Amino acid sequence: MTYDALKKKLLITLHETPGIGWHTIKKAVDAELWAYERELDAASFAAVGFRKDQAAIAARRWNERAEERSEADYRQLGAVRITILDEEYPDLLKEIPQPPWVLYAMGRIELLRRPAIAVVGTRQPTAYGRHAAGQLARDLAASGLTIVSGMARGIDSRAHEAALEEEGGTIAVLGTSIETIYPRENHSLYRSLKQKGLLVSEYPLGTPSRPGMFPQRNRIIAGLSLGTLVIEAAAGSGSLITADQALDMQRDVFAVPGPINSPKSSATNGLIKQGAKLVAGSGDIMEEYRFMLGACGGTGVRKAEEALETFSKEEAEIYRLLQNSPHTADELHELSGMPFGLLHSVLINLSIKRKIEQQSGSIYMAL
Repeated sequence: MTYDALKKKLLITLHETPGIGWHTIKKAVDAELWAYERELDAASFAAVGFRKDQAAIAARRWNERAEERSEADYRQLGAVRITILDEEYPDLLKEIPQPPWVLYAMGRIELLRRPAIAVVGTRQPTAYGRHAAGQLARDLAASGLTIVSGMARGIDSRAHEAALEEEGGTIAVLGTSIETIYPRENHSLYRSLKQKGLLVSEYPLGTPSRPGMFPQRNRIIAGLSLGTLVIEAAAGSGSLITADQALDMQRDVFAVPGPINSPKSSATNGLIKQGAKLVAGSGDIMEEYRFMLGACGGTGVRKAEEALETFSKEEAEIYRLLQNSPHTADELHELSGMPFGLLHSVLINLSIKRKIEQQSGSIYMAL
């Protein structure tokens, strides 16, 4: 076994051993225990600072080649294990406090090496929040930025859905092991992410879910990203954890402003008061990173213009109105002056083309 293979084996073995945490693994890494493959026993692990029980189980799993026995399970699932020593491991993630020793991934691994922006927010967004998440995620991904989020209900899911088909793609960082779909209603999104995007977790197969795992994964969402965009978050929202971690990592924080009387915008408005950059469109973010994307910059704008060219005059007019903000059919009738019969036909055509969708309360929004 090569020297590099021994290092990877040690990291995977210890990472997947119950009762051995990040700091304990670091003791083995600092001591370069992989250099002594044939001499590793409980005493070897104890000598670098493992507790007696940790040393015993680490030695047993090392000599049983536990990581080799589990490799078939990952291959069958279509997942790979990426250690912090591997070329595929993202450089930005290495810079955070306590980066994961091992990542478990399914899908487009190359997305880990692309410039990315995190998009997070409430699990129960308003129509305004859903519209903002969809439009911003789509435009940013079309311009070459990869969208990173947590596959939660609400803003996270909307951002993933909007970015899936675009150039930048999207990464979902799970708060569960890689084979676990949570929430269950995101089964279809999970499948799409596996096929067209990327699913990532730091938890080995079969890890039982615990509440603390979800806040823990937020550091990875922030760590993979150049900046974090918060869309609709109430006071005490979990999205603020991600924003705080981004600040601690000296990454950018962006926020979409909301109505001053909306509880779901209280935290985002508060972030802006504290210095987060106000975002009224994707250009407010792109101007920070366009130099990194080279020829990719501006793709989103061109795609929007090309889409309008395929519309009839009436469809283009209604679509432009809905790009600005969601509206009811009555509001669109007043703003456009179209007869109700024609307007109804236009709304049906745009829905069939998957350019708009109808929300509860007969509110229409652009996708």
